[in-house]
Amino acid sequence: MIQPHQQRVIDERAELDGCIAKLAAFVESPVFLSVRHDEQERLKDQLDVMRIYSEILAARIRAF
Repeated sequence: MIQPHQQRVIDERAELDGCIAKLAAFVESPVFLSVRHDEQERLKDQLDVMRIYSEILAARIRAF
């Protein structure tokens, strides 16, 4: 049986993965090219870190 704190981790990962999908779609869109280069780099860095965070949450979930 999943404990409430475990469910929160599962829910957090699901929400994060939704945000990752949206940001990844934006980064791959033509509109992204209209963003200043330095901001493009920050957004790509953010996406990388979000993906790492998601993997950490996935490892925690597997450990349940």
